[in-house]
Amino acid sequence: MSRPINFVMISPHFPANFETFAVRLRENGFNTLGIADAPYESLSEGLRNSLTEYYRVDNMKDYDQVYRAVAYFAHKYGRIDRIESHNEYWLELDAQLRTDFNVFGYKTDDMLAIKTKAQMKEVFRKTGLKVAKGRVFSNDEDAKKLAKELKFPIIIKPNSGVGASDTYKIQSDAELSQFFQQKNPHVEYIMEEFIKGDIITFDGLTDHDGNIVFYASLEYSEAVLDTVAKDGDMYYYVPREISPKLVELGKKCVKAFNVRERFFHFEFFRVQGTGELLPLEINCRPPGGLTIDMWDYANDFDIFNEYAHIIKENQFHSKITRTWNVVYISRKANQNYVNTIDAVCEKFAPNIISIQQVPSIFAKIMGEHGILARTETIEKMREIVQFAHQKY
Repeated sequence: MSRPINFVMISPHFPANFETFAVRLRENGFNTLGIADAPYESLSEGLRNSLTEYYRVDNMKDYDQVYRAVAYFAHKYGRIDRIESHNEYWLELDAQLRTDFNVFGYKTDDMLAIKTKAQMKEVFRKTGLKVAKGRVFSNDEDAKKLAKELKFPIIIKPNSGVGASDTYKIQSDAELSQFFQQKNPHVEYIMEEFIKGDIITFDGLTDHDGNIVFYASLEYSEAVLDTVAKDGDMYYYVPREISPKLVELGKKCVKAFNVRERFFHFEFFRVQGTGELLPLEINCRPPGGLTIDMWDYANDFDIFNEYAHIIKENQFHSKITRTWNVVYISRKANQNYVNTIDAVCEKFAPNIISIQQVPSIFAKIMGEHGILARTETIEKMREIVQFAHQKY
């Protein structure tokens, strides 16, 4: 392509660590065209310097305003080549814009399968994968009937939702009645059997043709629901070793959902006792938090730069080494820790990458601060976690 690639970036300032997408795309010769409702002056200097142009709208939820912004860019710079936010919240907006401007990537018709959990289950089943039992319920009576079939405990969550928000673990008829009183009347919910085990992920990036060019995994100290319920500590990590079975199932899922030139984040239940893996859901965007940066530290490469290469020439240049386990360790303001963050940094200086301040919106799960560290062995990683989380 002789002219620069026109890349429209929806909400390029959020989350803050995703600003690097704009930096790397601009360095690779792209026209980086930002759209958001934040005042231009409020953007970081690094982001401002990395955007070819920024169009501020009053309300990102007003589709006409965002449409007009893209139309303005198309008029000024020519055909729009890519539209992306890398954000679950704007997935449908991105798809609508791609549909209306005929841009490569997921369109509105693709949204049902990748936004609703019931439809995801159908795709998993058609691929021959076993999933947790459950379905969408139509009313309170239907929910009671379904709960009897599935048996307590059960999980109820929005059919189309992000993360663990508005998710309930129900242990009895009384708790189910309580849920009926507090549920959002405008939300469609799905009920599933409770699976005893933990969640493990299969994450990565595909090229233009849907080939996986990089993959990784995440393991968690506990379920997000449990962290929120007890307002306690958590950690999660990118392991060096990934189960071949997880890779096999993950590859099937990437193919089933036709993930092309995109980041992906598949969640699986790892059943306690048997270790069986059941697909839970797909997210067609990078994993949250600092995970995308953790990939860089785990492999000593630059995934933001490689993403630009995939779009520009459909090539992934870096060698994937998986040299390190990389862990994020939460530190909460309300906990009585034995060791200060400075003490952790001093004791494990060769392993510490950085100390992160966490936006208040995520603090309930991620803590007010986060320690990023990397280790060659899982044993060393656990030693650092234990020291950082030790209480009086």
